[in-house]
Amino acid sequence: MEALPVAVYTIDRQGRITFFNEAAADLWGHRPVIGRDLWCGSWKLRHLDGRPMAHGECPMAISMLEGRDIPWDQAIAERPDGELIPFRAHPRLLRDESGKIIGAINTLLDLRTQTQADEARMRLAAIVESSMDAIVSKDINGIITSWNDAAEHLFGYTPAEAIGQPVTMLIPLDRLGEEASIISRIRAGERVPSYETVRMRKSGSLVPVSLTISPIRDGIGRIIGASKIARDISSHKESEGRIRLLMREVNHRVKNQYSVIISMIRETSKSAGTPAAFLEQVRERITALSQSHDLLVDAEWRGATVGDLIQAQLKAFAEPDRLSVAGPAITLQPNAVQYLGIAFHELATNSAKHGALSRHGGRVEIEWSATPGANGTDIFRLIWRELDGPSLGGTTHRGFGSVVLKRVAPQALGGIGLMEFREQGFVWTLEAPLRSVQASLADIVID
Repeated sequence: MEALPVAVYTIDRQGRITFFNEAAADLWGHRPVIGRDLWCGSWKLRHLDGRPMAHGECPMAISMLEGRDIPWDQAIAERPDGELIPFRAHPRLLRDESGKIIGAINTLLDLRTQTQADEARMRLAAIVESSMDAIVSKDINGIITSWNDAAEHLFGYTPAEAIGQPVTMLIPLDRLGEEASIISRIRAGERVPSYETVRMRKSGSLVPVSLTISPIRDGIGRIIGASKIARDISSHKESEGRIRLLMREVNHRVKNQYSVIISMIRETSKSAGTPAAFLEQVRERITALSQSHDLLVDAEWRGATVGDLIQAQLKAFAEPDRLSVAGPAITLQPNAVQYLGIAFHELATNSAKHGALSRHGGRVEIEWSATPGANGTDIFRLIWRELDGPSLGGTTHRGFGSVVLKRVAPQALGGIGLMEFREQGFVWTLEAPLRSVQASLADIVID
């Protein structure tokens, strides 16, 4: 008994301890006095719920006092240092040749390792059940053995419907080859790296998932199955699709801007008198384009309102009290933002140099409307009108601004532009189909 790796001790007929081995002393953290201490050598005892237990209430004492062997029972030994050791007692009576009880022997099994393992299993089970990812285990033959709540949510099967069924019920027919490859690698002890694939719900619909698969081993290291963690990546795939769509849209818009810039450089070169003037005019016009671009970026390329675009392009040219802006709330689509933005810049630049904004007291009125047109097509109409500026009667102009206002912006919006140099001031009128100017509801509403 001294050499046994488990705690063993004996008592006499009166309950006095007559022997204990070192394993018992190690479990108790205490060395009882032979022939004096009764029933158990532990310093203190507790019930499993933490209540104090008298030594005379321990399994060994009950066995002796009732004169019978009792089943394994559990208790807690408290060491002098305060550490609590859960254990299981297995007392057995000792009898002489005549059958008279002369004492008892008790074997104590330290449950710390088992308790820690139980706690680890409970923690793991709690993690699995609370996971947002579907976690499924299967045996080596591909039969489902466990199924958490997230798996039910993702695939639509309850645990009762899934457990005991082949995991292939989740795999589309054209991907069944994946399972054979997975089983082969798992049997070889390999962990299958995460990969993206498609699985099938109870409803028959397909869902994109990211799978991570690992082998499950038993206590002696044999591979007995596999665990699968499936993460729904539907939103990720949708985001990727939106990003690709946005990149194509941005690419289209950037190419449009390149066309505008090329035209801008070509026309500016015709009117600029010196290289310095050419550089300054090109810089100003590209800055105007970038301001419109900033509005689109802030709105995630859904567009910008007419009022916001006017404010962005004219804030550097005129105080608010010199501007009169009126019109319904219309959100412009990105293409309209870019071309109207450069048009407003040219209007403001020309006005600051030659028109109403070049003279104290000069004002600019901007108004727009959406009205029914012929053939049931709604018309967007915008008027830029300058007041109290220098007389422009008979003036003509063929610079880049004129090209933008008469041809570039109107044609880009499928409409027409009219420039008038009146005695009262310059007037620009734009008419275009509303559908080519206004952003659609799908562009404006955030998902």
